Amino acid sequence: MIRNSLLGGLCVALLAACSTAPLHTSTPPAPAPKTAADAIVQETWVSEPVPGDELDSLVAWPTEDGRVWLIATAKATHHLALYDADTGQRLRTVGGPGTAVGQFNRPNGIAVFGDLLFVAERDNHRVQAFRLPEFAPLGAFGADVLRSPYGLWVHEPAPGELELFVTDSFMADFRTMTLPPMAELAGRVKRFQVRIEDGGKLETRLLGQFGDTGAAGALRVVESIAGDPAHGRLLIAEEDRRVGSTLRDYTLAGHYNGRSLATFDADAEGIALWACSAEDGYWVAVDQLTPTRFRVFDRATLAPAGVFSGKVTSNTDGETVYAMPTPRFPAGALFALHNDVSLAAFDLRDIARALDLKGDCPR
Repeated sequence: MIRNSLLGGLCVALLAACSTAPLHTSTPPAPAPKTAADAIVQETWVSEPVPGDELDSLVAWPTEDGRVWLIATAKATHHLALYDADTGQRLRTVGGPGTAVGQFNRPNGIAVFGDLLFVAERDNHRVQAFRLPEFAPLGAFGADVLRSPYGLWVHEPAPGELELFVTDSFMADFRTMTLPPMAELAGRVKRFQVRIEDGGKLETRLLGQFGDTGAAGALRVVESIAGDPAHGRLLIAEEDRRVGSTLRDYTLAGHYNGRSLATFDADAEGIALWACSAEDGYWVAVDQLTPTRFRVFDRATLAPAGVFSGKVTSNTDGETVYAMPTPRFPAGALFALHNDVSLAAFDLRDIARALDLKGDCPR
């Protein structure tokens, strides 16, 4: 979550000039939901709380010995936290505060592809790359163009070549969450080409940047981003409640498709693709509330497929879907942050049954 308490309904028509009312940047409690849940799904586990970390985003990664790690960013303590996906046990931490490669300054977004891990650091204004499982630093990039990087999504458009999308939520004034001029929102998402050359050398270059500058498709306050190459789609969370927090539908080339999803009750957060087959499945997006509402949409049409909450999980930032079997989760699981201090796990079969989901998703 980009920490703020936005004043809903103010200055909508003239948002680009709306800067007079100060907006809090502390950590207020998430509001209560207005949208009813279609189902309550019991968490399989909730990890022991670790106060002070301010956990934000997470990914799942299968190890060679058959386990699955959950890797979460800890913004306030400037490290990564590792958990066992089957048990929720915290295993260890990686990194610490600093500016050297391998150290962090408010890590936020995180993405994984194969054995490569990418971490965005808001206050070091860069992305770092690591080799798993050793967390061997490969290098950092983007500091010359990134101002306030938050969310990451990576895919492989060609063999051996990765494309990394980075949301860049710079402000004219962070204290008041004053937006830059609308024309500058054309730089809300940066695209990097990433290659690992012989000998493990990291090679990157900026491919471009994008962001709609019209009132309907602009990305005013942005963090979470995720894509679906099978359908040529990017979903990007617009968190600005002054215009209605939602998910914007973009193409992989960075063009606004002219459609946004329904307005969320609070901040639209972690976006996860639940792929049940090559083309079928669902999107799961967080509505950051107390308790958290998980909004589920059809993968192809984006039609609403249901809303669920957990028994405990609240104030969620990031989430990830791991749709491969593990000993504890034969059909995979959804993992989500809980109140900045814990992780929570939901069996995908429980979600599918509770919402009566159709198609190829196991129940």
